[in-house]
Amino acid sequence: MGPAAQRITVVSASVGAGHDGAARELARRLTERGFQVDCHDFLDLLPVALGRALRSTYALQLRVAPDSWGWLLIVLSRHRSLTAAATGLCRLATKRLRRIVPADTAAVVSTYPLASQALAGMRRRGLLDAPMITYLTDMSVHPLWVADGVDTHVALHPVAAFQAQLLGAAAVQVAKPAVPPGFRPAVSATERSAAQLRFGLPHEQGPLALVVAGSWGVGDIERTARDITATGLATPVVLCGRNTALRGAITASGAGIALGWVDDMPALLRACDVVIQNAGGLSSLEALAAGLPVISYRCLPGHGSTNAAALDLAGWAPWVQRPDDLADVLSASLALPLRRAWVSAADADPAAIIAGLARQDVLAPLLRLDARTEPVELAATGTGL
Repeated sequence: MGPAAQRITVVSASVGAGHDGAARELARRLTERGFQVDCHDFLDLLPVALGRALRSTYALQLRVAPDSWGWLLIVLSRHRSLTAAATGLCRLATKRLRRIVPADTAAVVSTYPLASQALAGMRRRGLLDAPMITYLTDMSVHPLWVADGVDTHVALHPVAAFQAQLLGAAAVQVAKPAVPPGFRPAVSATERSAAQLRFGLPHEQGPLALVVAGSWGVGDIERTARDITATGLATPVVLCGRNTALRGAITASGAGIALGWVDDMPALLRACDVVIQNAGGLSSLEALAAGLPVISYRCLPGHGSTNAAALDLAGWAPWVQRPDDLADVLSASLALPLRRAWVSAADADPAAIIAGLARQDVLAPLLRLDARTEPVELAATGTGL
């Protein structure tokens, strides 16, 4: 019998789908590299029902009062005392975190900022011996993502890496986003037509614009669909996620084609021509990997706006901030050839960086950013939390 596989612990959080999606893909890649990977939800590690309360409050806030979410993130980024209070809250998970990180753990990975704060605190206090890696799931970086005690921050792009460094991250490396290999362009017109038929989408009525708003379907989605229709350039296909009320409203108003929860996102993306998003999270990265142009529009306050700014600065997705500009940007995006659209300076697999730390290999040189790179303004707009 061969030696036991090294263990890596991945800590995520079930707030939306982006943090968990990145965690699952990192776990898959690390398993392929021979590691034993344990995944945990940080919200389940908080005492009593605090984690469930945080999840439900966040979802309600985005649905009912999204501006208050943006305001909260701005306040947290500007007032260190409040950030320290949030960090103190994270320490409530320390006892359970110690239980899920056994002594034979070779590395710990966080895909959620509050988990990063808790784990980094354990590292500083000598309660965690294994290297600790934060995988930044968004293109914009809030102060809560950066903590003393993290061995390496892995960023999606130099734009995100630069923001992390401005916030004091000591070690930052850039890697391509952790998107499953199934997200790819259609290989033929036949495959595209089959995908459209599967989802009941028209295939002879011109381009299809997929409107995504996260797994919870939050934001000004109905108005976005109406704005797309008004351009006369594409038919909106609205992915409502688990928001049944939104699906009913879209269907009743005739603002677009409404879909509920979809298990096969790669196939749905191959059926469409452009993606219009409002949060800048996992769906944007999946669309880019599938070769589709992405447009940020009517973005959520806070992380939606800062991610849109960072995606625009990186050249990955234009941010349309005025409805009058949507038609021109949509027309230009639809004219782009289908492509696998990673416009990144990095070729590294994030799993390779994590594996290197776990095996105590010599890491690739840390990112050295060109001083001419312009950062995305953080203080005025909030965060990608």
